[in-house]
Amino acid sequence: MNAISRITGIAIFLAAAAPAMPALAEMAAFKAPLSGGMVVPPTTSKATGMIDATYDTATKKLSWKGTFSGLTGNPTAAHFHGPAEAGKNAGVEVPVPLTANPFEGSAVLTDAQASDFMAGKIYFNVHTAANPNGEIRGQMSKAE
Repeated sequence: MNAISRITGIAIFLAAAAPAMPALAEMAAFKAPLSGGMVVPPTTSKATGMIDATYDTATKKLSWKGTFSGLTGNPTAAHFHGPAEAGKNAGVEVPVPLTANPFEGSAVLTDAQASDFMAGKIYFNVHTAANPNGEIRGQMSKAE
């Protein structure tokens, strides 16, 4: 057996004997500026905010950090909603407890929720007593 045949044979053996390599995780980043003009129907609120999120495709974990200012009162609820395109309303996908400002948290997503995030069909909404349908809102989009 010549040297090339031996090297080829060893390479084939090693490739077959090596355990399968796990796929590398992708970290997807998302963001949304929050305003009353994005709520459906729009509010006249001058409040603003921002939310940034990352999604780990290996663990399916969504982590977020956000802030808001100028709300008409304390937040009564906050959620990621979907699936919905900008300008459309949808049900709650992931509740977000707002116990502080700035706020942060995480949740494990279902495959459907992850797909909706990747497709830009999730929005974030902050509700107040004066604006029970939402005072500020923003469509989540992939961060550049």
